[in-house]
Amino acid sequence: MAPRDQSCGDGGEVDPEGGIEAPLLSSGSSFFQDPAHEDGDGDEEARRRRRRFLLAGRSQSNTTSQVALVGVGVCPIESLDYELIENEVFKQDWRARGRGHILRYVALKWALCFLVGVLSAAAGFVANLGVENVAGAKFVVTSNLMLAGRYGTAFAVFLVSNFALTMLATVLTVYVAPAAAGSGIPEVKAYLNGVDAPDIFSLKTLVVKIVGCIAAVSSSLHVGKAGPLVHTGACIASILGQGGSSKYHLTCKWLRYFKNDRDRRDLVTCGAGAGIAAAFRAPVGGVLFALEAVSSWWRSALLWRAFFTTAMVAVVLRALIDFCKSDKCGLFGKGGLIMFDVTSDYITYHLVDLPPVITLGVLGGVLGSLHNFFLDKVLRLYNFINEKGQKYKLLLAAVVTICTSCCLFGLPWIASCKPCPSDTEEACPSIGRSGATYGRLVGMLIGSQSTLDHGLFAVLGSAALLGGSMRMTVSVCVVILELTNNLLMLPLVMLVLLISKTVADAFNANIYDLLVKLKGFPYLEGHVEPYMRQLSVSDVVTGPLQAFNGIEKVGHIVHVLRTTGHNGFPVVDEPPFSDSPVLFGLVLRAHLLVLLRKKDFIPNCSASALDASKQFLPHDFAKPGSGKHDRIEEIEFSAEELEMFVDLHPFTNTSPYTVVETMSLAKAHVLFREVGLRHLLVLPKSSKRAPVVGILTRHDFMPEHILGLHPFLFKTRWKKVRFGKSAFTNLVF
Repeated sequence: MAPRDQSCGDGGEVDPEGGIEAPLLSSGSSFFQDPAHEDGDGDEEARRRRRRFLLAGRSQSNTTSQVALVGVGVCPIESLDYELIENEVFKQDWRARGRGHILRYVALKWALCFLVGVLSAAAGFVANLGVENVAGAKFVVTSNLMLAGRYGTAFAVFLVSNFALTMLATVLTVYVAPAAAGSGIPEVKAYLNGVDAPDIFSLKTLVVKIVGCIAAVSSSLHVGKAGPLVHTGACIASILGQGGSSKYHLTCKWLRYFKNDRDRRDLVTCGAGAGIAAAFRAPVGGVLFALEAVSSWWRSALLWRAFFTTAMVAVVLRALIDFCKSDKCGLFGKGGLIMFDVTSDYITYHLVDLPPVITLGVLGGVLGSLHNFFLDKVLRLYNFINEKGQKYKLLLAAVVTICTSCCLFGLPWIASCKPCPSDTEEACPSIGRSGATYGRLVGMLIGSQSTLDHGLFAVLGSAALLGGSMRMTVSVCVVILELTNNLLMLPLVMLVLLISKTVADAFNANIYDLLVKLKGFPYLEGHVEPYMRQLSVSDVVTGPLQAFNGIEKVGHIVHVLRTTGHNGFPVVDEPPFSDSPVLFGLVLRAHLLVLLRKKDFIPNCSASALDASKQFLPHDFAKPGSGKHDRIEEIEFSAEELEMFVDLHPFTNTSPYTVVETMSLAKAHVLFREVGLRHLLVLPKSSKRAPVVGILTRHDFMPEHILGLHPFLFKTRWKKVRFGKSAFTNLVF
């Protein structure tokens, strides 16, 4: 191996002897080469030295999955990066910003929140309008046939209409937008935790979500609109936060401020809260849902914007509903199918009513955990069927809708009908007003022991099941209060929710965490697993890791980008640019692609005299929309260009977050999650080693990766005890 210039990298081949895919530092780095060895023996000695260094640390790759189940399709996933990039180009842009830029930025934040609220309310209104009219027309025709004694024809109309609506939603999600399948809350929860996937917030996903929600809910399937509207609100927020579209000339320089993951995350959080507000007409409940259920980062400034967004939802929804009271919206608002309009009488309760309420909460927690357990098993079966192909997905939907229609039409024949009360002012409330059956049943069984009304038991029963399944307390409590407009229920609802959540936590995780895990998203929990305190960062760092010199050869950069999927690369300065190998910073893959596409190269290995801020604009490095990425394969190079060099110094983040290799993995986990990092550089304890020994990413904190490297942790007494997800772990750690 002939020596090359010490200060610049020209790439390097993978060592076939070592059986290692790539070195911990670029094989072109002079850290691994001795210029004194210029003959064959020297080459062999250098190879042995490099191989001994590699074998001294871990060389296996992280084998955790880089794909997840998004909707009904398996898609590649990618981590988001909330870290501020501090390089020369961005610093120059910050220096150039004045008070006017800041005012426009703040005003644009509030303007986008206003638009998210208005559009989310419009989407919720369209969904409600569609369901009320489609389902209402179906029930009117079916009821008229039943009253005429034509039961067979009524069943045929009911079955065929449900089948057609279900298959419409299924075909759209299978062939047009697979990411729109399901409620969408697991995808939103994973995104707000820092996981991105293609098309989860695209325009076609938004359209299919709204149309599919109308069709699915109207088909009498046991599904609701809350989850889809959360996903819809997140889609609207993400699309508005894309910073416009240069393809359709819908962009301006102001919108470039939002072309980053931090601002998009905040806007999507507001959109998720707006979805709940549109589903239940509960603006405060929407804010609390975003805080309690889906967001991983929260701060007071975001609270104000989320509250403003949900307030806009409430105002717009009220205006649209008032407009429809003039009979201009068909059956909308007449059937009470999904536009909740709950009223309640004056409620009194006494100490003797607490035992039945406590019993209701305990049973609700048990039933909620059972619901999560069986749902997990059923969804695993569904995934097994869906893996067989698109035809099986259609067949599964057909079987489900036929069975559901038969049950809905046939089961009422088992029980005898009761006449409507004589004082009823409208048609007998049968369809769509069944209430919380569980709570009402408990009220009927133990009603003699309590003075509470059966209707109140129904409300408390629904709260108990929600607390036992979703494990949300504050947001569910406020949503129920906003629906019923009765603060007198507050103590009872709080008691039921606290008891049901505590009981259910003893059995399994909440439904959203189960779905996130089932879909394979690398979700970072808010607590630290106990076994992480036994490990240091060096125990989980895996190779291979590629690094670049401060001035690197174009051909080597192209080779690394084509042969690896890494998204961040350490930049190491070596003599003559420094006295010894020293870490200069971290450069992102996306920024390297911008440099290569611009082709602003230098002919030799020397510092560039050009001003990078004049050659590049900050929006050149702005992140594209969700799921959109440049590819190295799309850029063509001539042989002469591959032999040229590029100065990475102006484009390198000079202050990346770093940890020492002896830090405990638990502390690194807290830092990684709380700051919202994508890369965490690991530095050596000794200055005699390479300036960087590895990079921690999201997948390095996943339990399957850690326990795969250290299986002995399964046998230790510190193995996590499953107490919910766990309530004990959340309290202690």
